[in-house]
Amino acid sequence: MNYSDLEKRLLTRRGAVKEMPFGPSAVVFKVMGKMFALVGWNDEPLRLALKGDPEEAEMLRAAHAAIVPAYHMNKRHWSDLHLDGSLPEALVEELIDKSYSLVVKGLKKADREALAG
Repeated sequence: MNYSDLEKRLLTRRGAVKEMPFGPSAVVFKVMGKMFALVGWNDEPLRLALKGDPEEAEMLRAAHAAIVPAYHMNKRHWSDLHLDGSLPEALVEELIDKSYSLVVKGLKKADREALAG
């Protein structure tokens, strides 16, 4: 998966925007001001940090060498996916959806309603 394809996938989520608050080497994808993904777009292979359920994250890390605790993030809640071709694209898409959903679930009710409307 290349950066362009990944960016398109991330921006299909309702209300998703991209920013570069940490400088030119990392692109952050947010919904209502809250981060749901971070891409190290200069990394080879691409590195995608996603939020997840801590218990599921442990299982995924045990099952896939390309999923590790996220660099510079809360390692209990965030995982880095090294997009080296070893992870099924369906799994990557599912984990993007889960990260987005977790962040939306944590938004204030008014923000969730504005996003839905």
